[in-house]
Amino acid sequence: MKWYRFPKSPVFPADHQWQVEKRKNAYESDVTALVRAMVADDSIREDQRAAWERWRNDAGSKGTS
Repeated sequence: MKWYRFPKSPVFPADHQWQVEKRKNAYESDVTALVRAMVADDSIREDQRAAWERWRNDAGSKGTS
């Protein structure tokens, strides 16, 4: 897939606060809890999926030019 066909990455206001809640039954760092909360957002999840697909299908990542 051509990378120009990918949707624009989501943009959030500078003062956006994520609702971060650490897991109660196991250790979880602040960063891991933040990432887990961010990926719960549909727009971020879709952006990361598209980025993964672009990276995975990139001809340069397979060692060919």
